Amino acid sequence: APHQSGNNSGVLHAGIYYAPGSLKAKLCVRGIDLAYEYCDKHNVPYKKVGKLIVAVEEAEVPRLEGLKALWSPHTGIVDWALVTNSYAADFETRGGTVYTEYPLKSMTVVGESSKLGAANDYPVVLESEPSLSKIRSKFVITCCGLQSDRVAQLSGGSPVPKIIPFRGEYLLLVSESKKKLITTNVYPVPDPRFPFLGVHFTPRMNGDVWLGPNALLAFKREGYRFSDISFTDLYDALSYKGMRKLAFKFLGYGIKEFYRGLWITGQVKQLQKFMPDLRRSDVARGPAGVRAQALDLNGNLVDDFVFDSGQGELSKRVLHVRNAPSPGATSSLAIAEMIGERASTLFNLKHKAPKSPTAPRDLRSQ
Repeated sequence: APHQSGNNSGVLHAGIYYAPGSLKAKLCVRGIDLAYEYCDKHNVPYKKVGKLIVAVEEAEVPRLEGLKALWSPHTGIVDWALVTNSYAADFETRGGTVYTEYPLKSMTVVGESSKLGAANDYPVVLESEPSLSKIRSKFVITCCGLQSDRVAQLSGGSPVPKIIPFRGEYLLLVSESKKKLITTNVYPVPDPRFPFLGVHFTPRMNGDVWLGPNALLAFKREGYRFSDISFTDLYDALSYKGMRKLAFKFLGYGIKEFYRGLWITGQVKQLQKFMPDLRRSDVARGPAGVRAQALDLNGNLVDDFVFDSGQGELSKRVLHVRNAPSPGATSSLAIAEMIGERASTLFNLKHKAPKSPTAPRDLRSQ
């Protein structure tokens, strides 16, 4: 789990932030219950530490009253890398094989041939580098995170929405006396004017406390540092009409985030709204994660699930999960049910998956 699955805040979200009755809320509520059940069954450690939502500005008070809750006791923390590795172990136990370091280059359907014999049952061919073997499959489901749009286009999928990588940098709370004060997740009131949530305090399973994150355009799709640059990825992002529109809408916000990314003092000032006696000496630079944010042509962050299958023969055998918005980790098992139902219908499978809360957005009908 080297990317989004492992590099995140490690929170089990209870769904308090999401609109009642929405797909995100339904998947999160079911997902957190399934996640706790899974962790208990597979001995994956977690802690129910709750979440405290704090208003730090006078204008935020009405939004808190609208939520009708300040304390979320069902929220927890877990190491999602451990959970992901456990998922992989389950897959292998059921006869699957996990390949890593397999950059996908092409996806094709091979017609039936008497020379292929039993291979005719596996007509989809996945190819990587010449030195790596081909993989044949009957059906393909992709959930490729930061590369999801590019992989979808291998089967003729739409180039929109495009994945734009945003890096979130955390600080570590190094003051032992202040660490003891953070026994729960401390989160801000969501501000509908801005695309990202803002900084928060997150206790970790290993005893650390993470502060942040900020939100910066990453110069590489897997770019965890300022110095990580891919000119191909950067051009891909900046040449996209939707990215330019987003940058124009939130220019001031972006400049402030860039400043706070370069100078820790800027982040500390934000965090002092929650902990007034926090000092620069109490924190140190910590890890970073890169978020795969789907963006439409109008510069809107896509906040819905997006599925695609491409065109031609591949469309009958391939299902791409183009976007699975936060809280994707918490909702992962509920999302898996939804994907299973979708695949059962698309691939005409005999064994139907459990019914998901509602239907996701489908690019093929747009």
